[in-house]
Amino acid sequence: MQMSSPPPRRPGRAAVAFVFVTILLDTLAFGVMVPVLPKLIVEFEGGDMARAASIIGLFGLAWAAIQFLAAPVLGALSDRFGRRPVILLSNLGLGLDYMLMALAPNLTWLLIGRMISGITSASASTVAAYVADVTPPEQRAAKFGLLGAAFGFGFIAGPALGGLLAGIDPRLPFWAAAALSLANAAYGLLVLPESLPPERRSRFSWTGASPLGAMVLLRSSPALLGLAGAAFLMILAQEAIPSLYVLYTIHRFGWDEAAVGLSLAAAGAGAMLVLAVLTGPVVARLGERRAMAAGLVFGVAGFALFALAPSGWLFLAAIPLLSLWAVTGPALQALMSRQVGVDEQGRLQGALAGLRGITGMIGPVLFTQSFALGIAPAAGLNSPGLPYGLAAALLVSALVLGWRITRAEGARSDAEPAAPPAE
Repeated sequence: MQMSSPPPRRPGRAAVAFVFVTILLDTLAFGVMVPVLPKLIVEFEGGDMARAASIIGLFGLAWAAIQFLAAPVLGALSDRFGRRPVILLSNLGLGLDYMLMALAPNLTWLLIGRMISGITSASASTVAAYVADVTPPEQRAAKFGLLGAAFGFGFIAGPALGGLLAGIDPRLPFWAAAALSLANAAYGLLVLPESLPPERRSRFSWTGASPLGAMVLLRSSPALLGLAGAAFLMILAQEAIPSLYVLYTIHRFGWDEAAVGLSLAAAGAGAMLVLAVLTGPVVARLGERRAMAAGLVFGVAGFALFALAPSGWLFLAAIPLLSLWAVTGPALQALMSRQVGVDEQGRLQGALAGLRGITGMIGPVLFTQSFALGIAPAAGLNSPGLPYGLAAALLVSALVLGWRITRAEGARSDAEPAAPPAE
């Protein structure tokens, strides 16, 4: 049964804008380190590229694992103590941590800093809960889409900015990231009101805040569990792009670094445009359920074209299709937010972040190994597109599950477009 929420508070525009800026600056700060962190690790290892590569993989795994553990805890803390202190303390902690990484004298301190950043940057779940608090249910998909656009812009602009700063000094990107995070914390201290009043807060327990405890919330109703299953399949399919895109395009089409970089930038820009501009009108016109389904259909078509395209030009034609797939995430997130009360929005967003953490650990292995199997002479498959075919199959499964569960009694969206009044 769906749980209705009291009308949300309406903070000023500056406060609502702040939570979007928070996501933007968090991802921008993360992105500026992308070009320089591997080089710094190589320096600490005395130029030993093989050992540095294994350590970079360890850093990535550690960061994903910490995110998986921390996001549900921060979400539950925000349900108990409010969104404002969690967001501001996360921004402050992230800024101080980037300073630690800028000053790190050796690899151990750099790893400690990286793990702390995994904790402090896990506040995205709290930001999403803030948006759910202050946004009417029928408008949440559009706002979640804007959050996604902020993520996208940060990941596009961050590495470019980091590369420019690293050309001046290898440690400068860390200082820039610290300045962005600390400035955001100071700004939020002035403009960010609390969105969750004391009477709507829930009790905190470590059991409920653990990753497994957060997953229990997803089992609180058949509708929420089914939607969570669809979300898991969709997020897992997303991992096929960052895990494999570079290797796949180099192997199959012989692209150079410039072609890979430009095409990735085009994909990111397309998804960002859809999230920022199209998601709201599409959901308003189709409703959350149909928007979710339409986006998944585009995703299936895009991955199928990725897998089967015989030329680079046809491969590029899949990018607009995958950009339109971006509508699915906010629509699905909005459908899930309807299934819990106002005092559980933080736990829900933390649980979703936990799902992303799980897929972040599974996806790279799943898709790189399926690619290796597809091109291995011993296997005899001669199918480099196998991993993208697998991603398409995952989205088909998400479409079937999401459509069926939202058709069931008690799981229908309140945001389906209303029929026009009779003349």
